[in-house]
Amino acid sequence: METIFAAIEQLIRYAEQRGLLAPEDVVYARNRLLATLRLTEWQPAEVKDVPLASPAPVLDAMIDWAYEQGLLETNTTTERDIWDARLMDCVMPRPSEVIRAFYERYRRDPQEATDWFYSLSQTSNYIQTARIANNQHWKVSTIYGELDITINLAKPEKDPKEIAKLKEMPSSSYPKCVLCKENEGYEGTWRHPARSNHRVIPITLLDEQWYFQYSPYVYYNEHCIVFHAEHVPMKMERKTLERLLDFVEKFPHYFIGSNADLPIVGGSILVHDHFQGGCYTFAMEKAEIEECIPLPSFPSVTAGIVRWPMSVIRLTGPKEDVLDAAAFLYETWRTYSDPSVEIMAYSGDVPHNTITPIARRRGDLFELDIVLRNNRTSAEHPYGIFHPHEELHHIKKENIGLIEVMGLAVLPARLAAELETLADYLVHRTKKEDWDESMHKHWDWCEAIRSAYPDITKDNVHDILRHEVGQRFVTVLEHAGVFKRDKRGKDAFRRFMQHAVERMSLYKRSEKRASL
Repeated sequence: METIFAAIEQLIRYAEQRGLLAPEDVVYARNRLLATLRLTEWQPAEVKDVPLASPAPVLDAMIDWAYEQGLLETNTTTERDIWDARLMDCVMPRPSEVIRAFYERYRRDPQEATDWFYSLSQTSNYIQTARIANNQHWKVSTIYGELDITINLAKPEKDPKEIAKLKEMPSSSYPKCVLCKENEGYEGTWRHPARSNHRVIPITLLDEQWYFQYSPYVYYNEHCIVFHAEHVPMKMERKTLERLLDFVEKFPHYFIGSNADLPIVGGSILVHDHFQGGCYTFAMEKAEIEECIPLPSFPSVTAGIVRWPMSVIRLTGPKEDVLDAAAFLYETWRTYSDPSVEIMAYSGDVPHNTITPIARRRGDLFELDIVLRNNRTSAEHPYGIFHPHEELHHIKKENIGLIEVMGLAVLPARLAAELETLADYLVHRTKKEDWDESMHKHWDWCEAIRSAYPDITKDNVHDILRHEVGQRFVTVLEHAGVFKRDKRGKDAFRRFMQHAVERMSLYKRSEKRASL
């Protein structure tokens, strides 16, 4: 019994030291923890006054004790996560206090505010720092610059007990999705993640209510999510671009982007309008303009095609001019077809063309990268003509969303073990008939690696595989590009840009006549 009181005291000390808990709130927080753990008495406990780097060890000890007392039913990851967030919430400031503290700092400096809120999101264990450390991450030099590769091991997969529990549970529509504002403080269920220790910041974009939070499984530094106050679907329009520019005006040290609003080329959540941003420089941002495109209708805007595996137009200039030019490009692209390169804007009434836009600041100027997307499928490519083709599915078959577009591969957890097995096969030159059947999908790739690297040893095999995964990711992005990087594709890209510039010019002339 003494152990649990010591753990409670340690958690309270941690919360005080990290600024989560004011001295005046200690008694209250202790009583909340006692109640959560079904304890009715307090026994003072001596603990070492050594600052904890993370609350995870103390929380684990408390949850282990709770399981021993019969307070947990299964001790699965999902149930432990619910308890983890529930206990942490006992020592956290209320949402109104977090909002007030954020905006006190924001009035001094937006970066000070986001630094503080990011730290709070880590300190509160909402950002799963310990789990994120399990991710594999490396960089790979390519012809397009240094790309980031991540194998996502942070998000735990459900075990059989949890899957069985899910089948027993009735469906629920509250919260409607994992982004809704109603997640703040939500305890969680077998179906829905625990969010007791979750805090969000209300922000205004174009006189609309939006909210700002961090991703619990950050893929890059200060990976934030900005979501609409209402549960409304993703929609690409001029106002989307305007909101992105409004955000970087308010938070000039962050970039922000939007996933596309169509299946296949969009993100995993299309039902709730949201953006993703952060404080990180992706390879795409470093990529240079390889061909300048003058925009006579917008002389203050520098425009050009970016040297990138996907089809990217970069616009830099004053905010309103960049917005007007970007909106015009989007509207032009939305209805544009070029059968010579398999681009069709519609199949009947079904639209195929959309964009993935990314906004950032360049000093006093604003910058928008407009990534052209098309989600059409064919008999040859049922998953998408401009999607990783089936020969790449052994590495990546999921949607190519905003994060991948910018040059960070988020690869499935299965690859970690599979790459270890492949390393063994390569070193020992294992014959295909001796391969595990689940590994056959990698055979052709493995043979190509053997041909390229005749001297594979246990000392160099992991470096070789990591490099080749990066090159495979380059091909993934090239497949997702609507205008290919060969002469035919580049000529088609120029035709589209010429068409867009001509339309801009016609519109400007008619606008000028209308004002006379």
